[in-house]
Amino acid sequence: MLSVYLPFVCFNLSDHRIGDRTTSDVVVRIRTQEGRDDWIYCHSHILVDKSKYFADRLSDSWPTCQILDSRNCVEVHCEESDFDHHIVILRLFYFTSDVTVTDIGSVKNALGILRVAIHLVCPQIVSTCVGYLEAVPWDESEEEEVLKVIPGMGSQAEAVLSRLQPVNPLAVVKIFISAIQFATSSPPSSMNDLKVSSQEQLEYLLTEDDDAPLLTADDEIKMEAKLCVKGLLMRFVSLVDSLVGDLQESMAEAGKIELFQAYLNDLSWTSQIVTKLEISSDFVLTWVETSVKIVKVAEEACRESSLHIQVKVLEVAVKVLEAIGYGTLILPTMKRLQMVKVWLPFVRLVKPSVDSVVSDDDNDMLLKSNDELWQSLESAFVSMILALPSSDQAEILTEWFENKQICYPDLTEAFEVWCYRSKVAKRRLTLLDGNNPTPNKV
Repeated sequence: MLSVYLPFVCFNLSDHRIGDRTTSDVVVRIRTQEGRDDWIYCHSHILVDKSKYFADRLSDSWPTCQILDSRNCVEVHCEESDFDHHIVILRLFYFTSDVTVTDIGSVKNALGILRVAIHLVCPQIVSTCVGYLEAVPWDESEEEEVLKVIPGMGSQAEAVLSRLQPVNPLAVVKIFISAIQFATSSPPSSMNDLKVSSQEQLEYLLTEDDDAPLLTADDEIKMEAKLCVKGLLMRFVSLVDSLVGDLQESMAEAGKIELFQAYLNDLSWTSQIVTKLEISSDFVLTWVETSVKIVKVAEEACRESSLHIQVKVLEVAVKVLEAIGYGTLILPTMKRLQMVKVWLPFVRLVKPSVDSVVSDDDNDMLLKSNDELWQSLESAFVSMILALPSSDQAEILTEWFENKQICYPDLTEAFEVWCYRSKVAKRRLTLLDGNNPTPNKV
């Protein structure tokens, strides 16, 4: 490994020693604007052999500076950050064999040496540094440094960036398909961490943040994603059916409840993915058709287990309710009314229980801090209710006023709109009839 430079220490690496004043015929003077100024006693034939820069500087065509005792002097001006790396490179010149990657020591050393080696035109050292940087792992800070340093070094250092280059689109599609197949599968519980990691990365690839999504959802990707989601939904529905068949007995089977919760985790993630890929229709329709059974299982699970299952159910349900309430998926009136009547009582059941949690457990505190979930549910309900026929709205609002859980969800906005619409309805419709008179019969 390379050591930090110590001025004027002889480095015995060949027949000549760096810093040996008795045999030296050239001085390399390394200077910085900050005032550092070191004189290194070297040998011209070694410098010329290892560096084209020194070969040019010591050639007859380049004026040199004579100093006392008739030695040539080559001044090298550098940045303060590169000072020690110049000393290191001079030492490397004196190695009896070519510099190898084991002599580099670290990514930081390699970058510094490479920068100086390119300036001094030292092909063998450049090649070694590039080989080292291309092969070793980088931590996050080192990767950022590589990105700052390497692009300015020209084509000879481009190989270092090979791991950071954009991937062929076909390769992206292949890995996406493989990953989504795994992410929607049901592997053994010992592989849950792997599956969760895959899910997180797939969502990241599809998210538009400072960078555009890595891939565009074409027909092939959408078709494969639909098949994967369909398989997941079929397994979930099958489990729900088996749980509903005998709730008391099913709830006593811990394995089934754990599996139910695992599916909910997968579906919560899936709801994000189908939205990003714009393929949410099958997901929403399946959830709508299974809602009554899901609520039955979740209500029983709450009595036997914990609130976490119910909240996870709502994390999936809110995506479905938003898709319906905001018109992403068009459903008949009766289906929309059914969804309000199924999920509104369930939300009223869960919210007070969450609010009453007094445990200091981190998971319980997360339940209480999920304000976005409750706000999203409330907004979705208001939107869905206001899209129903006015008589259905009146029925829902009447029940809301009579319910002891009137505070949540707060349907005040829906009530205000209903009041306005109801009061002006006759005048509005009369005006409408006046603008569209019945044609005269001939």
